Amino acid sequence: MCLAVPAQLTDIAPDGMSARALIGGIEKSIDVSLIDEPQSGDWVIVHVGFALNRIDEAQAEETLRALAELSESPSPAAVQDPDDLIAVKEA
Repeated sequence: MCLAVPAQLTDIAPDGMSARALIGGIEKSIDVSLIDEPQSGDWVIVHVGFALNRIDEAQAEETLRALAELSESPSPAAVQDPDDLIAVKEA
C-alpha cells in the first residue's frame, strides 16, 4: 500500500529543487522538482520524499483529519474478544 501525506512547505532552497516541509509536526527535507514554482506556505502531497502535487489548505486539513481518525480506530488485529471484532466491523 502506498500513502502520500499533506505537508506544508516552510523554506525553498535557492535552486528550487528541494524544500523544508512540515509533515506531521516534523520538519523534513523533500524534493519539490515536480512542483511548478514552489513557494513557502504551499501545501503539497508528499510520497517517499517527493512533493507530487500542490493542494489547497482545505484538502490538506480534510486529509489530515481523516488520517487522525484512522489512527484512533481500533485495528481488527488488536481486538482480543470476538464480540468486540463484530462491533468494530459494524462501526
